[in-house]
Parts: sequence; structure tokens; C-alpha cells
Amino acid sequence: MPSHVRPNVVIDRASPVPLYHQLASQLESSIRTGALAVGTWLENEVDLASRLSVSRPTVRQAISQLVDAGLVARQRGIGTRVVSASIVRPVAFTSFFEDMAAAGLEPKTTTLSLRRVSPDAEIAALFGADDEVIEIVRLRGAGEQPIALMRNWIPVRFDAVTAEALNQRGLYELMRAQGATLKTATQLIGARAATASEAKLLGIRSGAPCVTMKRRARDHLGDLIELGDHLYRGDKYQFTSTLTAP
Repeated sequence: MPSHVRPNVVIDRASPVPLYHQLASQLESSIRTGALAVGTWLENEVDLASRLSVSRPTVRQAISQLVDAGLVARQRGIGTRVVSASIVRPVAFTSFFEDMAAAGLEPKTTTLSLRRVSPDAEIAALFGADDEVIEIVRLRGAGEQPIALMRNWIPVRFDAVTAEALNQRGLYELMRAQGATLKTATQLIGARAATASEAKLLGIRSGAPCVTMKRRARDHLGDLIELGDHLYRGDKYQFTSTLTAP
């Protein structure tokens, strides 16, 4: 029988948040940040319920929520095991910073470079100008876990966007503070292998599968306001969308 881990969970009975959701969210956060690594077997439901002084149905409902999210799997006669720590991001007009905060995780940013550059022909054509743009390269993560390598280009009028500010706040938040009205965006999601330099930054092996996302964001006038070329660890990040029948 595999050894089982007793997760660190604190239940606040004075909180209006349901007990099962408190338990599920804390377990999810531990999985996302790596405190509960993939392959870890969780303490069985009876012992967890007894230790936290909650009912077994409360624990079962919390674990079921994690099963539905694809984070854990139940195995009859053995227990519940962590099977994924990937972040599932809806295909929506939000920033990485906003997604991490919404998931209850601590977003961390290291700005690798921020500079004015003369755009290549493709980028210049998209912006409709041959003058300089601001190029930003950032390493993004949850806590100490690197997750994404992001390259963005924005117009030079957003000169108040600094490396120091980006380490603390999201790009869209900073652009809005300078009067940007982000209205629409198109995204192209794909996949490719990480290069040696990318793998070193992301903490994965060279050639590991990664998810890619290219974004073009426009303002209320239809003008291009941001280009993004992002690379996400395939084992830590997923995109999801909801489809409806006509």
C-alpha cells in the first residue's frame, strides 16, 4: 500500500464559505503550487473527516470537486491520488495575473526584459506603423513554480509600464491605468516543443511539450493595442472553452 499524506488544511467554521468548498479550495491550491505533488496519495476520507471534525459527505463532496477538475483520481481500495497540477484557463479576455488570482494562487512575475525596439516587418504591419514598439519578456508562475514564458509588444505611448510595475501587477491593469480600453481579442492556441533556453527558464527538459498562445488585442476603436506570443508548460497549463449547440 502506498503511503498517504495528511494535507495541511484549516477549516474556518465562522466563515460563510461552505466547509466542503473551503476544503476543496485549500487542497486545490496545494496541488497547483506543488505542495501536493503529482503522484501523492491523499489521506483517506474517513481519517481526513475525523481530523478536521467534519462529516464524511463534506469530504467526499470536496474530493469530488477535485475529481471533476481533473486534479485527483480515486482508486478503489487504495485511495485518492493527485494526477494533475495543471492550471485550467478559460478562453476569455483575461490576463495571466487575473487568472492566477481568480484561482486563489499567488501570481509571480519576473520581467526578463522591457525595451523599445524597432519592430520587424510583420509586427510593424500589424501595428500599422514603422516606428518603435515596447517589447516585454516575462517569466510567469504560481508561487515559486514557473509556468509560462511570455513575449508582448505594445505601443510606445504606454511608457508608464515598467519592469518594476509588471512584477507586481498585470499588463492589462497597467495599460488600463493609462487609458487603454481593451475591447476584443483573437487568440490562436497551438503546441510545440520547448527550446533548450526556454526549457531552462521553465524548469522542464529541452523538447518537452508546451502549449502556445498568440493573441491580438484591440481597443474600442479597433486599433491593435497588444500582441502576445506566449509559451506555457504543457504539464501545468490547459485552456478550456464551453460550446453550445445552435
